[in-house]
Amino acid sequence: MTIITTVVKVGIADLKVTQIPNTLKTSGLGSCVGVVIYEQKIAGLAHVMLPDSTASKKRLVNEMKYADTSIDLLLEQLLTEGVNKSKLKAKIAGGAHMFSFQSNNNMLKIGERNVEAVLTKLREHKIPVVAQDVGGNKGRTIEFDIETGMLEVRTVNSGIMQI
Repeated sequence: MTIITTVVKVGIADLKVTQIPNTLKTSGLGSCVGVVIYEQKIAGLAHVMLPDSTASKKRLVNEMKYADTSIDLLLEQLLTEGVNKSKLKAKIAGGAHMFSFQSNNNMLKIGERNVEAVLTKLREHKIPVVAQDVGGNKGRTIEFDIETGMLEVRTVNSGIMQI
């Protein structure tokens, strides 16, 4: 019997939920943060671009773009699929400081603020972060294997690691 595995690709400011044997993948994680929330046979991945939707001047926003709203949406989709919230875990990657600025202005530290906002939201939902690869100054691509629970992190010029 042949099992066909599909790589479910998640774009920037997007999220998806899938089940084994599929994997979840997102690219272009500079200051953005990839958030994987999972249990045994199902997982979701959000590609968070900014920390806080309330900072948007637009009334209608893409809720998948922001840490404070995308994690709620991802959790809602996972619960719709029947996950046990108490068994959920998270892994995160990204949040790099991609550009050097001569300012101490916190608004320019998007990667740091994204990581902080993601961790705060996961704590609110009592979802433990069991692994993370955040910060630095290099872009990342991540792929999550639901069956093994392994998050593969590819970093520009630094190879591949699994967390």
